[in-house]
Amino acid sequence: MANEFPGAVWQDRKHGIFGLPWSFTKYVLTEEKLLIIKGAFNRTEDEIRLYRIMDMTLKRSLGERMEGLGTIHCCSSDKSAPEFDIQRVRDARKVKELLSDLVEQQRIARGLTIREEMSAGLNDSDHDGVDDRAQRSR
Repeated sequence: MANEFPGAVWQDRKHGIFGLPWSFTKYVLTEEKLLIIKGAFNRTEDEIRLYRIMDMTLKRSLGERMEGLGTIHCCSSDKSAPEFDIQRVRDARKVKELLSDLVEQQRIARGLTIREEMSAGLNDSDHDGVDDRAQRSR
């Protein structure tokens, strides 16, 4: 699998029971995209551009921790894959950090930022970041 994707920064398979890579799901990470390749006879290849990934969560069950594995749950703005998992991979924490760094690099390269709702507790009907009640009381 090493020469199959020469531009890969990281690649692995979904690991099965006892942490063995007996699966037909491959993950390939390049500097610009994540490929999720599934299937033995009929293959499906999902491509997610890194700048579209919005959030990541590392999940590790007891069994996964015992086997040195983890699952990275991702939320993205990709219409075909709004949520997806990078399941049961080795060194999941390191992979998540690598993925996070590459996502940030791609956002900076494209001049993109994610606007997080900082005004969760505010009454901000015009979305200017100012509590409208505070404006009325002046």
